[in-house]
Amino acid sequence: VRAPAFPPFMPMLTGHPFDLACPAGALPSPQAAVDNGADCVYTGFKDNTNARNFTGLNFDDAQLREGVRYAHTRGAKVFIALNTYPQTSTWGRWTAAVDKAADFGVDAIILADPGLMEYARTKHPQLRLHLSVQGSATNYEAINFYHEQFGIQRAVLPRVLAMPQIEHVVNNTPVEIEVFGFGGLCVMVEGRCALSAYVTGDSPNTVGVCSPGKAVRYEQTARGMETRLNGVLIDRFAEGEKTGYPTLCKGRFEVNDETYYAIEEPTSLNTLELLPKLMEIGVKAIKIEGRQRSPAYVAQVTKVWREAELLPASGVSAESMKTMRTAPSLMPRVSAAMCAIVVSTPWPTSAVPMRTMARTMSPF
Repeated sequence: VRAPAFPPFMPMLTGHPFDLACPAGALPSPQAAVDNGADCVYTGFKDNTNARNFTGLNFDDAQLREGVRYAHTRGAKVFIALNTYPQTSTWGRWTAAVDKAADFGVDAIILADPGLMEYARTKHPQLRLHLSVQGSATNYEAINFYHEQFGIQRAVLPRVLAMPQIEHVVNNTPVEIEVFGFGGLCVMVEGRCALSAYVTGDSPNTVGVCSPGKAVRYEQTARGMETRLNGVLIDRFAEGEKTGYPTLCKGRFEVNDETYYAIEEPTSLNTLELLPKLMEIGVKAIKIEGRQRSPAYVAQVTKVWREAELLPASGVSAESMKTMRTAPSLMPRVSAAMCAIVVSTPWPTSAVPMRTMARTMSPF
């Protein structure tokens, strides 16, 4: 039986020079995003079909219907992330999630598993499909393959790519390209990280969560507050030091008698100053990371990024940058140097030790 033809390639026209895709971890967040200028919000169901399967996050059926209604009546779109990998015994849960997303009238689903892409394009040929960052497509050949085989119309690039690489991809594919602009920075190639699975026995790509809550422990000791993941010491915090969530890649470890963030600094990605260049090379969407963040965070970040498109091409105004820098309760401490290192430095950057990078960066 021949599968239905792909829907015609339709760019998501919003009237803005780029789509601003914002996180929605709970019902107040899509409202906060849309009210502050988001073109689209992305979320997931309350199970492991998405890669942010944390307790208290995501949407049940009634909440999703309300979120879709709120967004659509204000001209915004809703994407559902179904970006984990089903197993043989759980295949029905993922296909049911695709069916439900289509029934609820979402504007696109974000997928990583090729089998699920085939199911979606066959069962719901008019449903727009996006390639998740979890699909680890770092080159245009891979993206074009997904487009030709499954009708993918947008691809989210992993955060390991430098600006010249992003431009090379954009110039060689008809697929819309979405890049992360602000939020958590992942040193791994998304979709291929095995650290959490190594320590906990649960793969984030199947259970939908890195550092699952059942494996997390906080313990006050004589040496400070210790955080552990399945018994493994991830970090130790002095009195008065803000305690972070124990994620293995962002832990402090002793290496050659020196204790530091040996794998990845817990600083965040901020490409705001690079927005003119991203727009110039043809990036179609900017993704704001942070489904675990508060609605206040979502509102503030969305507002700043929406206003940034109106700024001169020479860069971001001092006032807008001041907004970013003077809201410590809402924004992570980020630095322009991190932007330059992550996005514009010629590939590869791995030759420079992370701790050396950190010592040369001046935080806000």
